[in-house]
Amino acid sequence: MGSDPRLVKHPIGVFDSGIGGLSVLRALRAELPFEDFVYVADSGHAPYGERDDAHVIERSRAITRHLLTQHHIKALVIACNTATAVAIHLLRAEHPTLPIIGVEPALKPAVAHSQTRRIGVMTTRGTLGSAKFRTLVESLAGQADFVCQPCDGLADAIEHEDTTKIIALCAYYTGAMGQFGIKNGQIDTLVLGCTHYPFASEHLTKLVGPDVQLIDNGEPVARQTRRRLQTLAPTGTPGQCVLLTTGEREAVQRAAQRWLALDCPVELLLV
Repeated sequence: MGSDPRLVKHPIGVFDSGIGGLSVLRALRAELPFEDFVYVADSGHAPYGERDDAHVIERSRAITRHLLTQHHIKALVIACNTATAVAIHLLRAEHPTLPIIGVEPALKPAVAHSQTRRIGVMTTRGTLGSAKFRTLVESLAGQADFVCQPCDGLADAIEHEDTTKIIALCAYYTGAMGQFGIKNGQIDTLVLGCTHYPFASEHLTKLVGPDVQLIDNGEPVARQTRRRLQTLAPTGTPGQCVLLTTGEREAVQRAAQRWLALDCPVELLLV
């Protein structure tokens, strides 16, 4: 007799254009410690936020097919704002039985937090120009003043661990947004609208000051994933992680060790 299929532990798939989605994986593992995860860093085809829609759609489809056919995932988390904005509706139509959870800049939590009603949004040009983002901003019309800043090059600098460039770009982009603080007219809340940007939080806090709240979307996405799962892994055995990349394995391994305390080999993915 075969094993009961209800007892088979299928992993959750997570993908991003690079290491940025590790910030979401960190939140997912905290929320769902007994689940297994397969993470794909599509570093060989990054950055998504500065590529055209066709490129992002093709990569999103290829990675989803791989995760389904080779790892038999039970849910998919698109840990990339650009891929969510451009491709999630297509993936949901093509895989109607697969729970697919996307990310979006955390504007709604920012509105709930802000006292000055002036909110900064750091994001990629791809996310900023998407219809999905425009719809999100329009849905919050009149609730806050959003200062949206495309941050060309920042995700790539974080991906390549270029600290000098990260600091310079953070300083440039926050400077372009205006004054930060808790007085009327100042930006008191900063939305990190790319999953890479939480890895620059330390530098950003030094630039905008400790009174300004930085908000990312890791925890809300983790909670939504829990709600969408049709079956939860049995408790008792900590979940395992498989890390894959289409780019440089060492960079993903260093980031996983630094940010998630994950010491596991990274496999090269050819898709």
